Amino acid sequence: MSQKPLSGRTLLMSGGSRGIGLAIGVAAGRLGANVVLLAKTDTPDPRLPGTVHTAAADIEAAGGQALAVVGDVREEADVQRAVDQAVKRFGGIDFCVNNASALAPLKTDELPLKRFDLMQQIQVRGTFLLTRAALPHLKRSPHAHILSLSPPINLAPHWLGKHPAYTVAKYGMTLLTLGWAAEFAEAGIAANALWPRTLIATAAVKNLLGGDDSMQRARTPDIMADAAVAILQRPPRDCTGHTFIDEDVLRAEGVTDFSRYGGGDDVILDLYVDP
Repeated sequence: MSQKPLSGRTLLMSGGSRGIGLAIGVAAGRLGANVVLLAKTDTPDPRLPGTVHTAAADIEAAGGQALAVVGDVREEADVQRAVDQAVKRFGGIDFCVNNASALAPLKTDELPLKRFDLMQQIQVRGTFLLTRAALPHLKRSPHAHILSLSPPINLAPHWLGKHPAYTVAKYGMTLLTLGWAAEFAEAGIAANALWPRTLIATAAVKNLLGGDDSMQRARTPDIMADAAVAILQRPPRDCTGHTFIDEDVLRAEGVTDFSRYGGGDDVILDLYVDP
């Protein structure tokens, strides 16, 4: 039996109790990865499925090893604890996946300052904190990747004017990631962003972006997971500094039929993606 392509490699991710993060964790586990999740959901929330513990169980059921760390990506001590536990359990960190995000796509005069702060702290501070804490271990990995789930920088006024505060938070993740691609090019650490072409059927979409109609015209999180693990298998020095769209990644892998991911013929394009 051939060795699984991510066997022996360790992935550290923020969030991942559900949705796209969980799908990436399961897909990586299926390919043999060790997956460490830093997430706040210790006990079930009636509005949201899954906890960090059920996510870890799903990853192990798929064939990977998993470690659930209860904590907040905004808190330096929690992030360091996740890194320390990952290294103690698995010996290092090869992949840092910045998945955690807060979603509040509201107009400026509709957005409470508390929600503004939350988005900047999770998306920008959290992405910076997790990556910075993982860096000493990424530098020792022969196959180091930073992957942030954030969009291409689309400066069309149509997008800039929709919900500037959310856009600043998500573009902040992308700018940090592109910055790291340049900063760590000589160290051989890849840094890329990944974003879906279409809406993805997650609790956030159901609750905040259109309800059941949007869910029927959204693809499953598996498309993002398949694209993510494809990127993580590429040689880091050859694959860095990109803002990838999931469909483009999979087309490069030879996928031509996307019907398995659902959404029907009338899929809804995601934020920041033009027709």
